[in-house]
Amino acid sequence: MASSAVLKTAKKELRTLMKQKLSNVTSESVNAQSNAIFTSVTSFRPYQEAKRVGIYLSMPTGEVQTDAIVRHALESGKKVFVPYLHKVKSPSPDTPRSVMDMVDLRSLSDYDALKRDSWGIPTIGADTIDQREHVLENSTKENEGLNMILMPGVAFDIDPKTEFVRRLGHGKGFYDFFLHRYRQSRESHGEGPSTGPGTDVLLYGLALEEQFLESNTDSSVPVGEHDSLLHGLVIGDGKLLEGPIKRE
Repeated sequence: MASSAVLKTAKKELRTLMKQKLSNVTSESVNAQSNAIFTSVTSFRPYQEAKRVGIYLSMPTGEVQTDAIVRHALESGKKVFVPYLHKVKSPSPDTPRSVMDMVDLRSLSDYDALKRDSWGIPTIGADTIDQREHVLENSTKENEGLNMILMPGVAFDIDPKTEFVRRLGHGKGFYDFFLHRYRQSRESHGEGPSTGPGTDVLLYGLALEEQFLESNTDSSVPVGEHDSLLHGLVIGDGKLLEGPIKRE
């Protein structure tokens, strides 16, 4: 395992490389790839059978657009949960100042009413938080958890050792810390994040073709012990890549 300083530098360098790469991707290409991913996701049996799904709300550019998936999930009667970022009142030394939970969308009209933040991302209003179900609040092994989470990222590849998907995020650690807390709350005792996803919720990344690093390229996704591996990845050409546990 690389030292934290080496790992941090490697991640920073890859983010810079990917930022340059993604700046050349046209909106037409992003939309076409997002449409292909929509078709693959909505045809995927685990998604079809999922009743409670976490979905990120996308930025206008530079990543897979999720608007159509969110609408499809809500129209299909699924309970949809989306990220909500908030500051921690009294963070401990090992707790970030800002953390992520996932909260429910109540309806299509509720989703349509969300205002966009400075990044252009539809965002849950703080004034409605108390009226929503929180995934982590009162989460226990006995309570109903999530069935699937569709996750964003800057870059993805396949870990040659485990065959699970490695993910490079934007560097804030929101999803990894969320998943750490989710595992703790549900007493997940499966493989840890260094050897597998370590949770019963299915974790799938959504990637533009430009964000997937093939094994024959010079670049790879650097990961540390706190970085969660994913069960699979849906790519902009419509391909669905899965780890060792195959699902139809």
